[in-house]
Amino acid sequence: MEIGELLEDGILVLRPAGRINNDSSPDFQARLLAWVDSNDAVVIDLASVEYISSAGLRALMMASRRAKARGGRIAVAALSPLVQEVFTISRFDQVVQVFDTAADACGAMHSART
Repeated sequence: MEIGELLEDGILVLRPAGRINNDSSPDFQARLLAWVDSNDAVVIDLASVEYISSAGLRALMMASRRAKARGGRIAVAALSPLVQEVFTISRFDQVVQVFDTAADACGAMHSART
């Protein structure tokens, strides 16, 4: 799995691509936790993620908990229909904030800081 990163107005935007499943989630989780540890606001743009398993959701949950413990925030954006279905069925959209676009998520996080 590839994970692009971009800093937008002090907010780290991560752009994973491919599948986040049992094979790729350990690397995704380790990298995500490291990014959360060094950034107050992280947006995960899932537009290029075709599938996310429970292992991927667990990585996001751990990152969300760690961010909250540090006073930071994470959000996800641009869910494909299949990923949206996984989030809805698992009610994971109640664990992390979900936005239509990464720009919307960045705007909300920026507004929350001021």
